[in-house]
Amino acid sequence: MPSSTTLIFMVIFCLESLAAMLQNGFVITVLGREWVRCQALSAGDMIVTSLAVSRFCLHGMGILNNFLASFKFCYHIGYLNIFWNFFNSLSVWLTSWLAVFYCVKISSFSHPVFFWLKWRISWLVPRLLVGSLIICGLSASFFAIEQAVNLETINSQNPHGNCTAAPAVLTFSRYYFSCNVGFMWLIPFLLFLVSIFLLMFSLYRHMGHMRNGRPGPGDPSIQAHSMALKSLAFFFIFYNAYFLSLIISAMKITTIQSHWHWVREVLTYASIYLHSLILVLSSPKLRKALKMCL
Repeated sequence: MPSSTTLIFMVIFCLESLAAMLQNGFVITVLGREWVRCQALSAGDMIVTSLAVSRFCLHGMGILNNFLASFKFCYHIGYLNIFWNFFNSLSVWLTSWLAVFYCVKISSFSHPVFFWLKWRISWLVPRLLVGSLIICGLSASFFAIEQAVNLETINSQNPHGNCTAAPAVLTFSRYYFSCNVGFMWLIPFLLFLVSIFLLMFSLYRHMGHMRNGRPGPGDPSIQAHSMALKSLAFFFIFYNAYFLSLIISAMKITTIQSHWHWVREVLTYASIYLHSLILVLSSPKLRKALKMCL
């Protein structure tokens, strides 16, 4: 029987995951209805919609994984972990592409590469989304193979069997998993960091130019840029917290029976929830739809 502390964090995790699924369902409904009505979506809305779908599924997989593991239905967890790996990797890549898109569209750098990207980014977005699906699908397939090899290796370790190769196989599997995680998480994370830093630098520099030309803290344009910088700062903090939680999860520091596991899960999914909330509040279209619903 779980302790009272563990039960509290389990309830918090469940509530925040359901709230996040409701939030992402709202985004999918609003932008999906616009897609049906207009037969098209802007490049930015395409990324946001895809991100909302991946996070909706990620929260659902998170609930199933954690509660099946808590009640020791281990046979089903391996299969669900494959889907969780897919949606988690997809969410990481889509978040990075969203940061790249905002950086290219909003930043005011005069480098020829930025001019080329500004002109081509809307054409590139659908291809980036398809490419992310393919990469994450391949990663999930390799993850499934790795889990099957691990399971077969562990099952072969019996008193009557030959298990001399098992430690080498498991070591190679852990090394392979680390490389897979490094590629699937670290590369989009670095893309995200570079894009956010460039965008924040561009906005800060533009605010400095506006203050020199139009002094006055009450200027609406300066206030808008200041609000954008604050949103980006929160965007950066929450995504970093999520990425750190993923690294801790991959290191398997805590077990499912520990209440620290549920503390980490609460913090991890809270970071995703708050990250998505910023997207909703920073979008005039979604903010208007939210006001109408409320």
